[in-house]
Amino acid sequence: MLATFQTSLNDVKKKITKIGDDLVESNKLILEALKDCNAEKFSEARNYIKNISAKTDEIDNAIIKILALYTPEARDLRQVVAYFKITNELARACSNTRSFIRGFTDVCNELDVKTINEYTLPMQKSTVEAIKTTIAMINVDDEDELQEMYEEVLIEENKADDLYEMIERSLVAQAESANAFEKYHKMLRALRKSEKIAGRAISVANLLVYIKKGGNFHN
Repeated sequence: MLATFQTSLNDVKKKITKIGDDLVESNKLILEALKDCNAEKFSEARNYIKNISAKTDEIDNAIIKILALYTPEARDLRQVVAYFKITNELARACSNTRSFIRGFTDVCNELDVKTINEYTLPMQKSTVEAIKTTIAMINVDDEDELQEMYEEVLIEENKADDLYEMIERSLVAQAESANAFEKYHKMLRALRKSEKIAGRAISVANLLVYIKKGGNFHN
């Protein structure tokens, strides 16, 4: 392919990485904010993922231009198509993050400290590790290393799933004893968003493996 194709693709890659890095920083701040329900840190976390739709639209338009100008084939085409799907997954992860911040700040102070320490913090930590490792995969060329990192993301995503199920059982039990289903439902709805962010991470990781190995898309 022409050198200008690679230049254009590298620019797309940098912009995708920047969105991913901001998503990681946002979720790191959420992890800190959860420790003491710090509203200021929750607000700072939100600032990292502002105007994501405009940023992903810019990337998508650049990808469409690459397809029109260079008509890439084989692995180059896989990479371009995968990047197109990755921007969508990152946009949804950012949306989940915003929803988590918005929903959880309303109920954080009402959640039992023991529940936060025992389940919520570890779940958010797994979410952070999942997206951090996924974004690092964008710049990895070695297939074996890429596969190892994918397995790490999968482990963290599974941890987040398991921890959410534990939180759900705990909060449902508390709701039944306190007869306060609406309050606990709000908590679960917010916490579910955190678990979904890890799910988006594994979707992106799948696409990055697809770029190198081909085959079918996985979910």
